[in-house]
Amino acid sequence: VQLQASGGGLVQSGGSLRLSCVASGLTFANYVMAWFRQAPGKGREFVAGISWSGSTPSYADPVKGRFAISRDDAENTVYLQMNSLKPEDTAVYYCAARGVTVISRSISQYKYRGQGTLVTVSS
Repeated sequence: VQLQASGGGLVQSGGSLRLSCVASGLTFANYVMAWFRQAPGKGREFVAGISWSGSTPSYADPVKGRFAISRDDAENTVYLQMNSLKPEDTAVYYCAARGVTVISRSISQYKYRGQGTLVTVSS
């Protein structure tokens, strides 16, 4: 199983980025997908998760109203649209996959985790 994240970069405060994560080696439609992030000197934290059907996304409080998670099962891809970015959003962003029905906010509950993509927001 591979999860390949991309789309990170340098953006000014208030700007937008769209992250993508392409999955291979699993039946994508049967997996809960999530994004986590890790800022310098901090632990990995939950950002957003999406269920099998995509109907019940879940967001961490700091990103509610600014970020949106979506999935395209035909393309085995999960996206994270990030708007109104703030310097405190600077982190390495990781995608993760979980083969059960419930979104978890703990990275330890995700069997598959991809390499991250760096997002840097300048003030």
